[in-house]
Amino acid sequence: MAAGRDETWEAVTQPAVLRQWFGWDYDGLDAEIQQIFVDQATFLAPEQMGWADGSYLEVTGDDDHATVRVIREGSGSAGTERFDAIEEGWRAFLVQLRFLFDRRPAGRRRTLYLTGETTGRQALALVEGGGEWQRSGPRVAWAVDGDGHLVVVAGRLPLDDRDAGRMEVTVSAYGLDDAAFETLRETWTKRWAPAAADADVTTAADSAPES
Repeated sequence: MAAGRDETWEAVTQPAVLRQWFGWDYDGLDAEIQQIFVDQATFLAPEQMGWADGSYLEVTGDDDHATVRVIREGSGSAGTERFDAIEEGWRAFLVQLRFLFDRRPAGRRRTLYLTGETTGRQALALVEGGGEWQRSGPRVAWAVDGDGHLVVVAGRLPLDDRDAGRMEVTVSAYGLDDAAFETLRETWTKRWAPAAADADVTTAADSAPES
């Protein structure tokens, strides 16, 4: 992270900052953040928190840079390719945290959360005018589009797989007023609808989507 240890620790413990990178917008996001990071979290050591399942998050580093690690129990088989929703979720969320520190965008974060059945290749073709895709494991990729929005794609199947599977695309935009955000929503809805079966778009006005 392009931030010191103390600032990074604040970002993973303070709900107001968590709201700027964790998850995606829906009407229950604030309650989810409260549950995960406040009600259910136990502070194990300086800059380390844990949960009842044995997983924990730690922040290490110095005044200029920090590393965030989330440690969870493995399957016991080296090299396994089984899908783990929690693991892939953390991969996607920590990409969003790193973007927050790298770009330090101004204004409130607002997101679009796109779901549907498609291939990784089709999902990755949605970004226009941006940088190259970066990978975080076989199922998660991210890029910044031409307007500076972060786009994170996460799949139930590896993104290089030729078969279609459930894909989740989170578009993070900062500082947009209602009119600009509505334009963004319409643009992405038009892109997503023909690219995915059972395409859906979730925003803050919606309830939690089914996983």
